[in-house]
Order: sequence, then structure tokens, then C-alpha cells
Amino acid sequence: MKNITYYLLFLFVLSCISCSDDKSTKSSVIYEPDEEDLDENGLPKPGFEVRIPVITDIDEYVIELERWEIPSDGTDFATTTTNLQAAIDWAHNEGYSRVVLPQGQYLVSKDVNDNYQGGIEIYGNTEFVFSEGAEIIMDTNDKWNYCVLRLNGDNIIVRNGIITGDRDTHVFTPRSDGGTAHDEGHGICVWENNNVLIDNMEVRDLTGDGSLVLDSTDITIVSCDIYNNRRQGISIVGGVRIAVTDNTIHHINGTAPQFGIDIEGPGRLDKDILIQNNSFHHNTGGDIVNATGENVYILDNVMEQGEGSTYVDGPLVTWHKTHSIIARNTISMISGSVNGRLGFIQYSGGGDKGHNRATYVHDNICNNCGMYMYKSSQADVRRNQFLGYFMAFSKFVNVILIDNLVTFSDEYPDLRYCWSYRFDDVTGFASGNRLGDAIEEIPLSETEPYTLQCVLYGW
Repeated sequence: MKNITYYLLFLFVLSCISCSDDKSTKSSVIYEPDEEDLDENGLPKPGFEVRIPVITDIDEYVIELERWEIPSDGTDFATTTTNLQAAIDWAHNEGYSRVVLPQGQYLVSKDVNDNYQGGIEIYGNTEFVFSEGAEIIMDTNDKWNYCVLRLNGDNIIVRNGIITGDRDTHVFTPRSDGGTAHDEGHGICVWENNNVLIDNMEVRDLTGDGSLVLDSTDITIVSCDIYNNRRQGISIVGGVRIAVTDNTIHHINGTAPQFGIDIEGPGRLDKDILIQNNSFHHNTGGDIVNATGENVYILDNVMEQGEGSTYVDGPLVTWHKTHSIIARNTISMISGSVNGRLGFIQYSGGGDKGHNRATYVHDNICNNCGMYMYKSSQADVRRNQFLGYFMAFSKFVNVILIDNLVTFSDEYPDLRYCWSYRFDDVTGFASGNRLGDAIEEIPLSETEPYTLQCVLYGW
């Protein structure tokens, strides 16, 4: 019954869009990349490489807990914070380029101001290494914003440890404006840094994000386990040349947007971003959302709703005028979101819909889900499999559809008519697309908008 409700809601939304008299979506700009700019699969070449930190002349210091009188049993946050920071400061001033934190639990917290609670700072040109079993924990606090680990400088590596927030015990005291979201408690803060590598970290239980990347360049997050954070797994709010690869990001829940990765920096530059080979599951808002990013590559990821989990937006969301290359991902849904069972949806932002660069959607497999793009232009959609749902476009200029597969939904055997391929006021080109085992003839034209009659008369 729940899935039928989602389906009827989605049909209502699409029918409202199809009845609109707004024709401002048309654009005279046709994006046609040069062949030399495409790889052997017809995808744009990235044109960027994320630089990683280089630490030379390694001189290692293992923090001496007795010398610095640092508790390692998860108690006495004030002494732990002051003395651990003093040891790190001393190592930095002495020129040590690798600092090793011994095994143990380190409870940290420092009152900075009414809105911010401090943790530990790591300096530039440093590799900060957690010994096996070493964990830094934020003590219970009532602040809107905190950083368990704050990176202070450039050329920094953080690896092999556990960072834990105070989610379970946090005190959500109202701010002066009455707000109690407290959604800025972060595990690792990458703020205005260059050349950073976060490797093999477990980052969990934050009131905000596992990591917040803010106005930073050349940032790599690899092989991490990021989970049970309230707002996001990773937020990119102004980032250039960012690589997020081979991570597991899951069970993000608590306060919106609740995505695994959110690229969203209004007024900032988000560009040249690679999201590849990650595993996502049980994320309440969705898995990846690109709201502002240019030249964003979303490749070879696995996105699973997960048993017992309910999406709000859906697995993969992009916004109009972002530049996304979406290829070879496997997306699996169990039930619908507010958008129905759409594994990929591109939202429209209103106003001028001209799009000066194509969205590429190639070789993805969508289990029990489909895709929808509306009030925009320029999409290259090839060799995808949308199994058990539909592919839809509304008020869209220049969509290329080649060799895609859509299958019927076993849940709705009586809704095959006007179910699998849907078009309302769409121009473009289509060839080789299949509906199950049969070729589906889609009469798209590059000049005359096409609308299915059943769509025109209310689906």
C-alpha cells in the first residue's frame, strides 16, 4: 500500500509539471564536446588530478603519555585536551613530521565560545597516525559547532584511527535565535586547507558531519568507515580537486539533509570532484547529492537503501546547472522516497533552464528504480538498466538516449501502458532502447518537442 501511495504521488507531481504553460525551459545552447575530450566509452575525460600530501624527511615522534601526563582511559577531558595538544604543539615546534598517538581512548573538549567547542588541532606538514585501537572522543557538550580534529595548515595526513562524537549524550541547548539543530558537530574539519589525505579512519556518532570540507583544495578521503552521523557523512562546501574513494558511508540519520555525501556550497566554488568505488547504505536523505558541483565524477559506487531504511530524496540527486558524469554505479531501492522509486533524479531550480554542459548517465544499473530529469537541457544517457521502474523527461531540451533497458514493474502489471518511457515536451535523439526484450521506438526529434499522448491527457 505504501508503494502505491508513492506511485500516485509521483504521477500527480509529473502531471502537474506536464500541465504547466512555462516554456522557458528551451535553450538554444547545444553542448557538443570534441571527440578528443572523450574517453573510449564516450565520457568526458576528467581533466584534473587530485594531489596528495608529500611528507619528506620523516622524523617520527610517539607521544609519551607519562611525560605529558595524558590520560588514555577516556576520562578527564580537560587534562587530556590540554596535555595532548601540548605534546602535539611541542612535536610540531621540534620539527617532527610524523606524530603517533598510542593506543587508548582520549576524551577531549575545550570551551571556546558560546557556539563552538574545540577539540585537537593538527598542524601542517604533519602525518598524524593513530596506533591500533587509538580513539579520540568528543566529550558531552551543548554547542552548535565543534571539531573533534581540526586541521590547521597544509600538507597533512591523518590515518588509521577512530574519531567519535557526542551524539548519544549531546545537550541540544537552544541558541539565542531559539534553534536547536546543533548540526555542525564534525569529526574532521578540513577548513581552508590544501593537500590533505584522510586515510583508513572510522568516523562516527557526530551531531553533524563525519567530515566538513570547506573552501579547500586537493583533499583525498579514502578507505574510511563513516557512519551514524546526524547530518552527513561528508559535506563539501567549497572544494576544488576532491577525491572520495573506497569508503563505506552508512546510517546517516537525524537532521536534514542526511546524505552520505553532499556537495553544496552556494556562492563558493565546488569543482573537479571524484566520488568513486564507495559503498553507501541506510542513509536517510540519500547517498549522493550534487547541488552546486562542476565537473563531478560519480563512478563505480554501490548505493543500497538497506533493509528497514527509508529514503527522503532518494539515492542519487543532482540539481540543474551542476555538471555530473554518472557512470557504472549500481543502485538498489526497496521502497519509494518522496520522489517514488527514482534511483536518480535531477531537480530543477526554476528560472532560466539553459544548461551549457551535458549530464552524462552511462552504464548504470538501477534495481527496482528509475530516473527522471525535468526543466533542463543536455543529457547523454546510454546503456543503463532501469529494472522495474521508468525513465522520464519533462520540458527537456536535447536528450540523447541510446541502448538503454527498461523493464516492467512486477508490482504494477496493469500499468504497462505509458509506464516505462515517459516524455513531456522533449527534444533529442533516441536509438536502440529496449522495453524488456523488445526495441522501443521513441520518436524524439532534435527540433520538434515530443509528448506522449497519454502523458498529455494525464498519464
